[in-house]
Amino acid sequence: MNKFEQVRDLVMSLEGDFEKFYDKNNQAAGTRVRKGMQDLKNLAQDIRVEVQNMKNTEK
Repeated sequence: MNKFEQVRDLVMSLEGDFEKFYDKNNQAAGTRVRKGMQDLKNLAQDIRVEVQNMKNTEK
């Protein structure tokens, strides 16, 4: 469950920047949101590969 916790922590850490960007039009917060979403994408890809490898080794 460590990977799930990483995903949850990353999403929760971006909450403030989402609010600053969408509610207050803070452009720097938008940059941080974009970086955080890229990190989330990379983490999700790592999880997908790990799950696929685990499934393939069980056969």
